[in-house]
Amino acid sequence: MSQIGPITVNVDSLVSMDKFEVDEENAHIELVDDPDMEEFRKLVRLCPAALYRLGEDGSAIFDYAGCLECGTCRIACEGTIVRKWENPQPTMGVEYRFG
Repeated sequence: MSQIGPITVNVDSLVSMDKFEVDEENAHIELVDDPDMEEFRKLVRLCPAALYRLGEDGSAIFDYAGCLECGTCRIACEGTIVRKWENPQPTMGVEYRFG
């Protein structure tokens, strides 16, 4: 019986095929002011698009551009630090492309 080793997925290479139309006027995700860092760190670990990051000084960095619209942050933190999560306006957001 053979063992299967760990599978490594390079999300950046997969996402690079997709097209994003970022709505600069209307963010579809908004966080509360001064988010709880424990909740923020949860999103750092969970977000497949790596929209949530920690700065070198430990500060919270978030940018909704590049969102895959999976809803993981909404499910994990709505009611705590995610103040708003909506689908982007028509013609905005991610357009998935397959190679």
